[in-house]
Amino acid sequence: MSPVHGGKLAARALKAAGVECIFTLSGGHIMALYDGCIDEGIDIIDVRHEQAAVHAADSWARCNPGGIGVAAITAGPGVTDGVTGIANAWRANSPILVFGGQGPFENLRRGSLQEMDHLGVVRPITKFADAIYQTHRIPEYIELAIRHAVSGTPGPSYLEIPMDIFQGTVEDDQVHIPKIRTQPPRISPDRAEVRAAIDILRNCSKPMMMAGTSVKWSQATVEMNRFIADTHIPTFTNGMGRGTVPPDSPEFLNRSRRDALQGIDCIILAGTLLDFRMRFGQTIPATAKIIQLDMDATLMGQNRQTDVPLVGNLANSFELLSEEIKNQGVSLDFSSWRDELRVIETAAAAKVEAALNSDETPIDPQRMCREVRDWLDTMDRPIVIGDGGDIVATAAKILPVKGEGLWMDPGPLGTLGVGMPFALAAQKTNPDKRVVIVYGDGSFGLNGFEFDTAVRHNLPIIGVVGNDAAWGQMMRPQGAIFGWDRLAGTLLNYTRYDKIVEAMGGHGEFVERPEDLRPALDRAAASGKPACVNVIIRQDREFKGGIYV
Repeated sequence: MSPVHGGKLAARALKAAGVECIFTLSGGHIMALYDGCIDEGIDIIDVRHEQAAVHAADSWARCNPGGIGVAAITAGPGVTDGVTGIANAWRANSPILVFGGQGPFENLRRGSLQEMDHLGVVRPITKFADAIYQTHRIPEYIELAIRHAVSGTPGPSYLEIPMDIFQGTVEDDQVHIPKIRTQPPRISPDRAEVRAAIDILRNCSKPMMMAGTSVKWSQATVEMNRFIADTHIPTFTNGMGRGTVPPDSPEFLNRSRRDALQGIDCIILAGTLLDFRMRFGQTIPATAKIIQLDMDATLMGQNRQTDVPLVGNLANSFELLSEEIKNQGVSLDFSSWRDELRVIETAAAAKVEAALNSDETPIDPQRMCREVRDWLDTMDRPIVIGDGGDIVATAAKILPVKGEGLWMDPGPLGTLGVGMPFALAAQKTNPDKRVVIVYGDGSFGLNGFEFDTAVRHNLPIIGVVGNDAAWGQMMRPQGAIFGWDRLAGTLLNYTRYDKIVEAMGGHGEFVERPEDLRPALDRAAASGKPACVNVIIRQDREFKGGIYV
């Protein structure tokens, strides 16, 4: 038997885990992995910044439920460049595995090129972080790292492999590749707690549900929607819960949340944490009961006491709730409360719709998003990625999410620069879907160079840049607090991002008038290339007399 090196062992283990693709930026410490991936038919997408590699792995996990995203980054600055991506996956609960390089083990603590304590850096933002010091144990450690990444509330794992361990060899007949499961056993909540939840629902008249990120990671969409349809409970979504409730569901609401929260007597938090997005629970009336469904007991009662905790896979939790309702012969029908909110919803939607038809130039950001919305409506389940501040907040209100996994944004860490890295993985996973990024011009600058990656790998992603020559979300409070004559660090140029993408081999469009946007989008799509549609939009500063000035 011939000897095999550690990179081949790692690739075999990844293949056993169902990994189809890794994201990386080349470095001498990790090159052995590439050699193994070639043997195993694992695609290698090489990017221009390690942060982008890890963001792309995060996106791969989001686009492939029940799988794991993988990134490989070299030592020293490679790992530190990737830290933001790891942290973003940590806050978003994305199951990823990041390989980090290290100087040769035999030179440990001697000052090798790019040697540093990577583990000390990444431990606070990973579920598992360790180093491998024996070549033959590489597959064993990969199984362990993946098991940690996908179990309970998922998240990132990190494995450091010194250069000489990665390139070290073992005899092929001594290689053992363990069975690797990327989906953990589904855990169910206590039946008594399920009954307690039904008791609360039976005695309330105005409940609502918030469906969040753990619905996605639990793959609970079907079971949750069955429960919603049976009870007619008004349901809102946030985080990666967006798209888990069909937009045409009678129970789906997205413009009346504030009104609903003021009147509820019970809230079901289905994978939704009471963090800053829910004002740490302060928006929930003190008298309202809280039923919380999540994957880990440590998440229960964060910032507000939970009346009933249902700990476990959310699909199991919803199955048991539906089963208990049937077993008890309970009739739960909240349609009259839903209809009250629908009236508010319809009025709010009509008010917003009236603001989407502005013909002004520079283009109203809402008009820009409306044009993108109408264009996307002609497609079958496009994937939209939000990357920015103001423009993403606007787009999130206007662009409907047609299904689970069809909208992605950074998540609670609020990381800018995820747009093209997320899109790389989304387009690679879904070659037949249209993948579109809605950018702010500020966020484009962080990883816009990944258009080069899209060109090299023939991924026809379209980026729409709302270009207001400012970090708008920061400019307005800075001007309001310190004075508009004291702006610093928040103004940009009306840069021709379209020309930058053209120079990389992509397609560029420059749009200054609202009526020109739709034809520009059509041309971008017809080009078959990665494309940037650079849209000059109004720079909103102060709100006076009903208008921005």
